[in-house]
Amino acid sequence: MIARLLLALVLALPAVARAQDLPLVAALSQTAVEVSTGFTGASLMVFGSTEGPIGPGGDEVLVVARGPTRPIVVRRKVSVAGLIWVNGPSARFAQVPGFYFISGTRPAWQLLPEDERQRNSLGLDSLPLTSTGARSPAFRAALLGLESQSGLWIEDASAVEIAGSRLFHARLPLPAAVPTGDYQVEVLLVRSRRIVARQELAFRVDRVGTADRIATVAEDQPFLYGIACIVFAALAGWLGSVLFRRG
Repeated sequence: MIARLLLALVLALPAVARAQDLPLVAALSQTAVEVSTGFTGASLMVFGSTEGPIGPGGDEVLVVARGPTRPIVVRRKVSVAGLIWVNGPSARFAQVPGFYFISGTRPAWQLLPEDERQRNSLGLDSLPLTSTGARSPAFRAALLGLESQSGLWIEDASAVEIAGSRLFHARLPLPAAVPTGDYQVEVLLVRSRRIVARQELAFRVDRVGTADRIATVAEDQPFLYGIACIVFAALAGWLGSVLFRRG
């Protein structure tokens, strides 16, 4: 049912583009994602059409999604006398995207000049990650590695797919650890190594049900939340010991 609906919407987009004389028209399959206690991830579809044929020698499409930002501290562990590990130098990064996704009909570095990529933050290597504290490039590399491994930063994991020369679609995967908040999606039309049109879309991720109540307590009453975790852990340990003795 969902696939048929998406197909109908994609097929209708060229008519919309012609009616409004737009070089690019895009939309999202949904604008709200609900995170419950059983949430294992989600997948959105970005789809649209262009006024000219898509592909080498013609138009190209880039899809970029960014999530809410937050500060992150990256620390280096230091060995003391070869016995224990302690926190060593650290770098604090401000305004780190909680989610970043980029995909295109071809990779951004093939479609745009380097200065254009850097100016528009198109690609993980172009993210403006400024830090205080330790200045070694290794801290930025460590941050990039951690976020990529978690599935929160995704670059060119799969290409934007083309259908009928003027229609395109891309799958936007959201991992289970996706942060809540407002997300921005940009669809860029590239022609002759220049961005000639763009459309901005948005969606929101929210916790619902028990997950929302637990998160609210953890944020508003961290002391109570900590005590509850300790109590539940103690009860689980006691119950496990009782069952073990019976067995």
